[in-house]
Amino acid sequence: MQQFILALDEGTTSCRAVVFDKRCKMVAVEQKEFTQFYPKPGWVEHDAQEIFDTQMATINAALQKAGISKADAGQKVAALGITNQRETLVMWDRQTGKPVCPAIVWQCRRTAQIADDLVTQGYGEKIRAATGLIPDAYFTGTKIKWLLENLPGLRARCEAGEVLAGTIDSWLIWKLSGGKAHVTDYTNASRTMLFNIHALEWDKELLHLLNIPQKILPRVVDSSGVYATTDKDVCGFEIPIASAIGDQQSALFGQGCFKPGEAKNTYGTGCFLLMNTGSKAYLSKNKLLTTIAIGLNGKVEYALEGSIFMGGAVVKWLRDELNIISASKECDGLAATVPDSNGAILVPAFTGLGAPYWDPYARGILVGLTRGTNKAHICRAALDAIAFQVTDSLKCMEDDSGIKISALKVDGGASASNILMQIQADYLNAKVIRPQNTETTVTGAAFLAGLAVGFWESKEEILSFWKADREFVPAMEEADRARAIAAWKKAVVRAQKWADD
Repeated sequence: MQQFILALDEGTTSCRAVVFDKRCKMVAVEQKEFTQFYPKPGWVEHDAQEIFDTQMATINAALQKAGISKADAGQKVAALGITNQRETLVMWDRQTGKPVCPAIVWQCRRTAQIADDLVTQGYGEKIRAATGLIPDAYFTGTKIKWLLENLPGLRARCEAGEVLAGTIDSWLIWKLSGGKAHVTDYTNASRTMLFNIHALEWDKELLHLLNIPQKILPRVVDSSGVYATTDKDVCGFEIPIASAIGDQQSALFGQGCFKPGEAKNTYGTGCFLLMNTGSKAYLSKNKLLTTIAIGLNGKVEYALEGSIFMGGAVVKWLRDELNIISASKECDGLAATVPDSNGAILVPAFTGLGAPYWDPYARGILVGLTRGTNKAHICRAALDAIAFQVTDSLKCMEDDSGIKISALKVDGGASASNILMQIQADYLNAKVIRPQNTETTVTGAAFLAGLAVGFWESKEEILSFWKADREFVPAMEEADRARAIAAWKKAVVRAQKWADD
C-alpha cells in the first residue's frame, strides 16, 4: 500500500495541510485563512480554537483531495508533521481543552514595556547569554507574564495546575492528541525567552525573574520524533504526530542546509535569514539572534538569525502607495531596462530598521536623485534595497561565526524574481540558489516527520529530492560592488534616528 506524510503549516494568517508522497511530491494542498483581531493599537490576537478548527478543516480537505478516507488514513498516512508561526502564545484549560483567553500573536507590542524594563533593570545581557535573544515583546515569555498580571484569577489557576501554556505547536499537538501530550520542540522553546539554549532546559532564573510557574510549560523534545498519536474521537483516525518545528527553522531544514555555514533567506513581506552554525552557538557581536536550528537524534544544532522588516513589501509600496507600477512583476521589467539605479538609493525603513541596525526610529529615505532619475531607476533602487539589507545581515553572520558562506539558498514569493536574485548574488559575492520546490517550510516539517517513522531513511535521502531551479553567479566587478555598498551604508546613516525626538 502506498503511504504518505501529512504536514501542517500553521502560519500567521492561514493554515495549510499538504500530503506528500515517497518522492516528496505534493499530492494535495489545502489552505484556509483565519481571523486577525486588533483590539487596541499595537495589539494583535488570534482565536486559538478557530486556528484548530481551521487546521482540522484543511486536514480533512487535503486527505479528501489525495483520495484518502478517514477509515484508510491510519494505514495510508505514515505520520503527521507540524510547522508553525513562532512566539505566539496560547493558554488553555487542561480539563476542557478550551483557550482561557485570546492568543497573543508574535506581532503584538502590548508587552514592550515589560521588555524595556528588563533592559533598564540590567537583565538584558543575562537574557541574551542564556537564550540568545534580545529582550523584546516579540518573544513568548513577556506575553505569559502580561497575562498572569492582567487576567484576574489566571495565576491562581496556573499554580493549581488547571491551565497550560504553549506556542502554537504545543496547542495543536495537545488538541490533536486529545490532551495526551503537552510538548514543544527545541526550536519553538528557543523563541520563548525562557529557555536556556546551552543547558537545554527551562531557565529557572528567568522563570523566577518573570514570575512564571514552570508547571504550565510543555516538555521540550526533539523536532523529529513520535510524541503521540492523533485521537480517533478528535480526528477520526490514529496516526503518529512525529515532528514540530518553528517555521523559519523548518525552511532551513527543508532547504537542506544541514552543514555549518549553509544559509537560507525567505523573501516574503520581510526577509528571514538563518545560517546553520552546527554544534556551536555564536553570541552575535552584530545584534543578530542566536537560536536553535533543530533538535534531532538527541542533539541540537544552532543558527544565527537576522530579521528584515521590508522585503517584498518594498515592491508593494511602489505599487500601492507611489502607483508607479500596477503589478509587482512590472518592477522587474522596468528595473531590467537600466544598468543600475543611476545613483538613487532607497532605504525602506518605513517601520524602522531591523537586523543588524535595530533602529525603531529610522525612517524611509530616497536619496541620490538627479534630473535624470526615472521610475525605472527607482524600481531598480527598490530591488537593490532588498538585496543590500540581506547582504548586511549575512556579512554580520560571517563576521560572528568566522564562516564564509559559499551559497545562499532562497525561497519565498520574491525569490521568483530573476533580476533580484542576480542583484543579490552580485552584492553578496556568492552564489544564490533557488530550488524547484520553494515550499520549503512545510517540506521541512514533512521531512522531519518522515525521518521519525522511517518513511525516509536519512538526510542523504532527503537531499536527493532537493533540486535547484536556477543558480545565480556573481557578475559584478569588485570595485563596483564596494562603491555600491559604501553608498548604501552612507544612506542608512542618513535614515537612522530620523523620528527620534
